[in-house]
Amino acid sequence: SWSSVALRRAVIEGRRIASGPRVMGEETSTARQRMIAKRFGGQTQARTGGKGSIRRKKKAVHKTASSDDKKLSTTLKKLGVTNIPAIEEVNLFTNGGNVIHFQNPKVQASIGANTYVVSGPNETKTVAEMLPSIMSQLGSESVEQMKQQYAAAMGAGGPAASADAEEDEEVPELVGSFEEA
Repeated sequence: SWSSVALRRAVIEGRRIASGPRVMGEETSTARQRMIAKRFGGQTQARTGGKGSIRRKKKAVHKTASSDDKKLSTTLKKLGVTNIPAIEEVNLFTNGGNVIHFQNPKVQASIGANTYVVSGPNETKTVAEMLPSIMSQLGSESVEQMKQQYAAAMGAGGPAASADAEEDEEVPELVGSFEEA
């Protein structure tokens, strides 16, 4: 607190008296904002909490990579899936004629929820690559489609292939005599 004598002396000398909150001018506030932008990368407000909290440059994100797996497993537990043991392979047939092949997968099922889960390493292959082993798994529509594709392939390469076959069956002419060699 200022005494009356000290106040008079300060006024006479022209000193500034701190008698309450200072009001900033526009120049001061813009200069301060420029300084904050320079120091903190353009963010004027970098607080993550309320008044009195620690200032941080950016909010830390704490998301684990396996959060989707955890959500999926908790949802499956709610559905009541159970493991089905001793399944060696699973083949899923797509509309495009490809097969998603799982070797030794983990298969889970919930019959009541009509839910089946197949997980594990997989490969996407064409039906032709898997043909001898998956013949028993193909339905009647798939077998008919395979016959049509095979007939189309043979029809396109048929005359050329038969001409090549005839040339292979003919005995080649002798170039030199056998006894000289």
